[in-house]
Amino acid sequence: MAPPAQQSFPAAATPPPQPPHFVLVPLVAQGHLIPLVDLGRLLAGRGARVSVVTTPLNVVRMRGAADHAGLPLDFVELPFPPPGYDLPPDCQSVDMLTDIYQFFPLFDALSDLAGPLDAYVRALSQRPSCIIYDWSNPWAANVATSLGIPRLFFYGPSCFFSLCDANATEHGLFERIAAGDDQEEHLVPGMPVPVKVTKTTPLGFITEPACERMRDEAMEAMRTADGVVVNTFQDLEAQFIACYEAVLRKPVWTVGPLSLVNRDSETTASRGNAAGVNNKNKAITAWLDEQAPDSVVYVSFGSISRKPPNQLFEIGHGLEDSGKPFLWVVKESEAAKPEVQEWLEAFEKRTAGRGLVVRGWAPQLVVLSHPAVGGFVTHCGWNSLLESIVHGVPVVTWPHFADQFLNEKLAVDVLGVGVRIGVTTPVLVLGDEAVHVVQEDIVRVVSAMMSGGEGADERRRKAKEYGEKAHRAMEKGGSSYEDLTRLIERFGQSGVKEH
Repeated sequence: MAPPAQQSFPAAATPPPQPPHFVLVPLVAQGHLIPLVDLGRLLAGRGARVSVVTTPLNVVRMRGAADHAGLPLDFVELPFPPPGYDLPPDCQSVDMLTDIYQFFPLFDALSDLAGPLDAYVRALSQRPSCIIYDWSNPWAANVATSLGIPRLFFYGPSCFFSLCDANATEHGLFERIAAGDDQEEHLVPGMPVPVKVTKTTPLGFITEPACERMRDEAMEAMRTADGVVVNTFQDLEAQFIACYEAVLRKPVWTVGPLSLVNRDSETTASRGNAAGVNNKNKAITAWLDEQAPDSVVYVSFGSISRKPPNQLFEIGHGLEDSGKPFLWVVKESEAAKPEVQEWLEAFEKRTAGRGLVVRGWAPQLVVLSHPAVGGFVTHCGWNSLLESIVHGVPVVTWPHFADQFLNEKLAVDVLGVGVRIGVTTPVLVLGDEAVHVVQEDIVRVVSAMMSGGEGADERRRKAKEYGEKAHRAMEKGGSSYEDLTRLIERFGQSGVKEH
């Protein structure tokens, strides 16, 4: 008797692979949040799952651009501030601090978010592929380490600055600077180009003696990370990227300029502000549309530093005397002072038609990408400087603190896209009553940037050339596009949840 035929069953379907999951933990400051959210949008656009972990107020601020882009970013809210800290209940960002003495309580409160972050990650059905945290959030690195999750740190400044900072730390330069006098020049060791600094031109972040513990924690987390993500591109900083990778002895993923992920008018206008597309933006664009190409000077100093009335008056008189069209951003906290309100009203009447004063937030990418804008007076924050380069706009450099004096050296001495206003001392993060720049300085540098001549033409040519290279870096096959591809492939497997 023949044996019974074997019964066949269909093979069980193999479940589709899970996309890689990146958890991003930005510092609660506009200049740190915005590029990391841009990075999240790039990752999501390449099929990754992305979670941005921050405080409720910053979710409101950042959600706009992601929603407009239609990308599936998960925003994870961690309640803040935790109980027991002497902070106002709505103080959820560095730009909301009202007193320099709130700085340390804010950072101490942020470190208490480690517990909620740990609980969020443990509750996921699968462990994330990678946690990318801001250099200033070493507490997030500790969470990743305790859970065995790969981690990268995101460093917001240029690789030029980052290399200076790493070499200064490695060779004890901070200690030599502290022991010297204010004007003594020190050569930064290990740099491929000569870089000199003094005590009065800050070399980095949280380098003051009172910040020693915070810096030590950040540097230790940096040394033990699996790599670093930087908002720059090869054709801008190739020699500094290579040296920085050699010093760190770990991969440096250059994936910028991250601002170029904003490709349509709505996401460009809403970047960093959920209420981005509004009547103010339309009025700014309408005014710029009436100006000649490359004729307008844009003046803005980032989200943190605040200028006293006397310094605002010097800026305004300088712009008025320059004879050039200008768009000047004045913070609401600056404009709210009675003496400034009265002065601004008279100033706007005198410069009507030639100048536009914007109170509060302005859509910087909309402004810099407009063909009427021909120059940018900037505090040299890396985001602002890189965004200016991306759009081929030369700069007047007015650094304030942290990395900004070294970014000035890169823009002026290495890249050749800027002209110095001439400041040599820092200002306090939350205001400084001193007048550092007088109206004659404004007239001089605006003329140098905008009035033509061999130097001005060369700066403009270089800025536009770097802008073209920036766009190519982000296109398929470009250096930043391919670096992002390699990063996703390297961390492409989601972790398996431990039971």
